[in-house]
Amino acid sequence: MMNDETVLSLDKISKTFSSGSRSLEVLKQSSFNARAGESIAVVGPSGSGKTTLLGICAGLDTPTSGEIKLNGVSLGELSEDQRSDVRNRFVGFVFQNFQLLPTLTALENVMVPLELRGEGEGDVESEAKDLLKKVGLGERVDHYPVQLSGGEQQRVAIARAFINRPRILFADEPTGNLDSDTSHSIVDLLFELNRKSGTTLILVTHDGELASKTDRVLRIDNGKVMEES
Repeated sequence: MMNDETVLSLDKISKTFSSGSRSLEVLKQSSFNARAGESIAVVGPSGSGKTTLLGICAGLDTPTSGEIKLNGVSLGELSEDQRSDVRNRFVGFVFQNFQLLPTLTALENVMVPLELRGEGEGDVESEAKDLLKKVGLGERVDHYPVQLSGGEQQRVAIARAFINRPRILFADEPTGNLDSDTSHSIVDLLFELNRKSGTTLILVTHDGELASKTDRVLRIDNGKVMEES
């Protein structure tokens, strides 16, 4: 479902962290584009800046220099509230530690992004239930996170990420806390939703097998983002 439309564009992005008189340049003059429906793995050693790159791509963090465009909008020209609005309308997230709200049921967790947008409750609940069925949790809608396995919690997180019909989904080590069998089912689910929805998928991973399933692999080496052949 990939096409030539550019959903994400990074142009000469750099990111420097300062502490007192010391500074650390994590990302250096890095550029790449992501097309609609494309899947991209971001790899590199621990501490190389993979999660920092993901945060900048999603507008959660700002680069020290360079320009980033998400869905054609230059994030550097927006206020924090405007960036938050862009994220809520166009971006989905899946994290290693799931980040579900413990006091909400699976259904309620999935409904949160659309409720934040003020959409009608009946429509939100129906769509959330449909997504939970798609991720294999149709019978678990009223269960709380503590009542779910790690794999089930990650499925809830994936359903939540897709409910706002994102143009782009960022996944940060989505299988890092899961056993091998569960990891494979979560990976298959991510790619199935990527294909069916046309959502661009960008994931950070240490798993070479997972990276090999994507359309492209980007490696961060000494602060530079480079495409692997």
